[in-house]
Amino acid sequence: MKRFLLHVVLNGIALWLAAQIVPGIHYAGGLLYLLLAGLVFGIVNSLVKPILTVLSLPLIVLTLGLFFLVINALMLYLTAWLLSGFTVDGFVAALLGGLVIALFNWAVGALTKG
Repeated sequence: MKRFLLHVVLNGIALWLAAQIVPGIHYAGGLLYLLLAGLVFGIVNSLVKPILTVLSLPLIVLTLGLFFLVINALMLYLTAWLLSGFTVDGFVAALLGGLVIALFNWAVGALTKG
């Protein structure tokens, strides 16, 4: 249970960071809303992303893994579609936001495994 809550909090922080850095990502609400957004983003990543990854495996191989950025952008779009107070203004914003979130998750993973 602690691990699940940690993932929700880290997803919320990653979404907050993406909203601060990328001009086209916005959220309406405070800390609790970010935690809700982190929960929804985590559920989307757990359920939809593996299916989309398997279906797009040829594109992932063909682009040497760069298509993962598109998949991350789509997960961010889906999260924004599910939540009314979280918006992503365009594909470029979603792509950059997905990149920020991926880099944040990579950094957290690198710091916690050492």
